[in-house]
Amino acid sequence: MFSKLTIRDYDVSNKKVLVRVDYNVPLTEDGQVADDTRILATLPTLRYLINKGAKVILVTHLGRPKGYDPRLRVDPLAEALARYLGRPVRKIDRTVGEEVKAFVEIMKPGDVVFLENIRFHKEEKENDLEFAKELASLADVYVNDAFGTSHRKHASVVGVPNFLPALAGFLLEREVIHLSKLLERPNRPFHAILGGNKISDKLGVIQKFLQIVDCLYIGGGMCFTFLKAMGYNVGQSIVWEDYLEEAKRILEEVKNGNANCRFFLPEDVVLAPEIKASAPVKITSVENFYDDWRGLDIGPRTIETFSKKLLEAKTIFWNGPMGVYEIEKFSKGTKAICEALAYSEGTTIVGGGDSDAALREFGYSGLMSFVSTGGGASLKFLEGESLPGVDVLMDRY
Repeated sequence: MFSKLTIRDYDVSNKKVLVRVDYNVPLTEDGQVADDTRILATLPTLRYLINKGAKVILVTHLGRPKGYDPRLRVDPLAEALARYLGRPVRKIDRTVGEEVKAFVEIMKPGDVVFLENIRFHKEEKENDLEFAKELASLADVYVNDAFGTSHRKHASVVGVPNFLPALAGFLLEREVIHLSKLLERPNRPFHAILGGNKISDKLGVIQKFLQIVDCLYIGGGMCFTFLKAMGYNVGQSIVWEDYLEEAKRILEEVKNGNANCRFFLPEDVVLAPEIKASAPVKITSVENFYDDWRGLDIGPRTIETFSKKLLEAKTIFWNGPMGVYEIEKFSKGTKAICEALAYSEGTTIVGGGDSDAALREFGYSGLMSFVSTGGGASLKFLEGESLPGVDVLMDRY
């Protein structure tokens, strides 16, 4: 059961509703939306509000601007949303201020407006309460449908709920319900695959998974920190030196039987001297690295081991590619994981970010049980940490 009040639990008819969405999506070179996944995920919430006669005020961030940046205006987001909703979405060139208030005051039930990029204001990341109060003054009700930013203590995420009734949208509710099942009652065997480069983002969830999953697989760039911690030469592969001791401690925990799962690292890897499509490639066991080469994908033996073991799982969580999947010759490991999840008869949950992008790249996104819109937020949640943007919403009980 979801413990927070949602938009189903509140009369939003004729109310001005400020909806925090996470439309931080990639744009093409000519400034159009390149990936509409996060926009599409919010449509059930927005259509519900529109059908109930709410006056919908949308706010999001886009990119990491340091002040105003014309390349990161949200106009293309508003245009894309209007096409999906099949109705006008008015873009306002400000986020707060008298001009915005004046326009909001003349909105009619069912109208949708889009405020300018919230991160053009430094007060957003600072969680400035005066700024949050000014933003809140535009509306009667606040809705968080931005799971991907709910681990951030920003003004539009945790500040505004100090001044308005604060509800969850359907996307946020769906994310929390699906991820909670992994922590509380997964069908077993429960397997987890973690990849990507940044081990710092994954250490907390690795610690958690050591105790709650049946099998844990490590790939991607972060596996080389573990391999080096085991004493292997990893050539020029990426290694997070600051986390070597933590990796050794995790490996010791597994070795001593203090983990409740089987722990898998790559047996072999794909090497190249540089990250280029034209680079020569070698496949080698982890015991036989080339000094001046770097690991850029898991190897065929590892792919076979991981894929066969995953067939045993009734629940699978995946976050992070196995290699530099954007280049074909380093994509086989990531593609194999996509295939394994696609053909799994169990529940398959993917932690967003690059994993979601890889699913779409290889044509498997529609075959997962659930794909999160928030990579970082999903990992924080699965570590067992509370998410500030969820905590501040109104409790059901």
